[in-house]
Amino acid sequence: MSDTRSVLPYGSWPSPIEADDAARGDALLEWVGFLGDDVCWTEVLPEEDGRSGLMRRTAEGVEEVLPSGWDVRTRVIEYGGRPWLALSGRAADGLVFTHGPDQRLHRWRPGSDPVPLSPPGAWPGELRYADFAVHGDEIWCLRETVADDTARTARRHLVAIPLDGSAAEDPSRVRELAATHHFMTGPRIEPGGDRVAWLGWDHPDMPWDTTRLMVAAVLPDGTLGAPAVRMGGEGEAVTQADWATDGSGTLYAVSDPDGWWNVHAVDRDGGTRSLCPRPEEFGEALWRIGLRWCLPLLDGTLAVIHGVGERRLGILGSDGALTDFDDPATEWHFAATDGRRIAAVASSPGRRRTVVLADPADGSVRTVRAPSSEGRSLPSDAPDPDADGAAPEARTPAPDAYATTPYRRTYRGDDGEPVHVHVYPPHHPEFTGPGDELPPYLVLAHGGPTSRSHLVLNQEISYFTSRGIGVVDVQYGGSTGYGRAYRERLRHRWGLTDVQDCATAARGLIAEGLADPDRIAIRGGSAGGWTAVASIAAEPGLYRAAAVYYPVLDPASWREETHDFESRYLDGLIGPWPDTADRYAHQSPLREADRIRTPFVLLQGLDDTVCPPAQAERLLQRIDPDTVPYRCLTFEGEGHGFRRSATVAASLRAELRLYADALGFTPAAASSCSPS
Repeated sequence: MSDTRSVLPYGSWPSPIEADDAARGDALLEWVGFLGDDVCWTEVLPEEDGRSGLMRRTAEGVEEVLPSGWDVRTRVIEYGGRPWLALSGRAADGLVFTHGPDQRLHRWRPGSDPVPLSPPGAWPGELRYADFAVHGDEIWCLRETVADDTARTARRHLVAIPLDGSAAEDPSRVRELAATHHFMTGPRIEPGGDRVAWLGWDHPDMPWDTTRLMVAAVLPDGTLGAPAVRMGGEGEAVTQADWATDGSGTLYAVSDPDGWWNVHAVDRDGGTRSLCPRPEEFGEALWRIGLRWCLPLLDGTLAVIHGVGERRLGILGSDGALTDFDDPATEWHFAATDGRRIAAVASSPGRRRTVVLADPADGSVRTVRAPSSEGRSLPSDAPDPDADGAAPEARTPAPDAYATTPYRRTYRGDDGEPVHVHVYPPHHPEFTGPGDELPPYLVLAHGGPTSRSHLVLNQEISYFTSRGIGVVDVQYGGSTGYGRAYRERLRHRWGLTDVQDCATAARGLIAEGLADPDRIAIRGGSAGGWTAVASIAAEPGLYRAAAVYYPVLDPASWREETHDFESRYLDGLIGPWPDTADRYAHQSPLREADRIRTPFVLLQGLDDTVCPPAQAERLLQRIDPDTVPYRCLTFEGEGHGFRRSATVAASLRAELRLYADALGFTPAAASSCSPS
């Protein structure tokens, strides 16, 4: 490449990152664990209809653990949970897992096909299992029983399932252990098997509002004694609990009595103490059952994932000293341990999602599953990415050279409140924009809304920035990662605070001379789709286009249409129903939908149980197509969050077409630039 960049209008830069590349470029790596000495993980395979394969790296390369075709995925609370567990430290003992299509629990031993352990439901997917533990000759786990495909009505129990397979044909062999709350996590069994702990919460609370840490004795006959609350309660959310490994009976809990998710020790007598009190988060919102951020190690220390707006991996000693790994990763997910080492999915602004193995003994972090240019598993004959000793950051695939360097920024709204954002400027190694032209920008509103996005290398964002379109990813009030007070900024103000914060971010970029004020668009999915539609209704002079993915739009009807887990979510986001029905009408994006004049594209999965297609249809019924240019693309077989590469690619192409028309640029022809 030449050191001198050519000048082309923003939005028209030729990019090697096509929609198909972006759709499969960021492999979705999740649910890491150990099978013997092997690190394993689940990996979504977009070109196989989004099947989730269980993968591992051997001396020959990356391969599937199970025979071909098995889908390691649970639909518990619709967002899923930990779907597999090794049965011991020996690989020969195999593992248990939930199979996606029928949601039954299966056991697999090396050299054989998986066999079912749980009975079939009345219909496929009626009974769902997640978050497993081994107790004697049984698997203890969370079981969810849903009434139908909509999952609007559900019951949950902790259950014990025999490992011998006898319950596969005899449902009476499944023992119900506890049902203390409407929602629960799976069991955590104390070393030695004397006690078991779990988290529970009830409507209308969400797990980041109020949860309770429950502990019960395991009686000689395998039943549980009376559960007792050990931590949590009104206004406090315990988001994880795990036992110490030393037999002391200490229970470690990640909770926020002081407004930040910190690590606490819960003694056998019920006393609690904070081990490392800091204005940082050592946990996340519990959107998926079985997530862990605090891992007790065999030497008595804790591996912890912590930070503000980002996450680092550190070791917390018994003296409260915290030492981070010397590694550039700024996000760590799906952590697991064998007692000595920590395996996780790590990423950073310079590295896409990567499975790594960290060893506290020498401070090393080794790549297990490196990103590939296709976003799929490395072929069996692929060389070890670290064989020559090169740092993973220096060995990124060629398309990643077209990725921008993002940075954090905090703006202040009219009320003086901070608005945290991630800025992804336009970037191309061969092109730049004219000196008298400012770039168009996309305002990205993440889903959740009680969630956050990550400042990492992202192929979908690179699809836009490598064409000369900037992206500002807004961590609006209500986002996690900045303490409870920041989360509570959205309480009863959904549709207001998020909309204002996105506008603050856009105007901040404009004021700094970084973005063209006449070429601002907004995009978002799920709760971000709500914010996108509400924004073009509230700020018609600011946004010139919007991309809306599987949105929630009519809160009053959504309460009755969505799944059980989120059916009372709006009590906190807007207010209790029907006492605050006026707020539901006032804050809904549909309230002024007939005033929308901003062109948009709407993308919807037809099998979505979280934000059903009826939500999108209500918006389109209020839009005059002669006044507002819009497209609506629907996808059979897609639910909440697209899994198929063809769907993602079609959506990105539709977005780019919209932005080109609305923001005034001509995209380069496909394949006009290839990676060097």
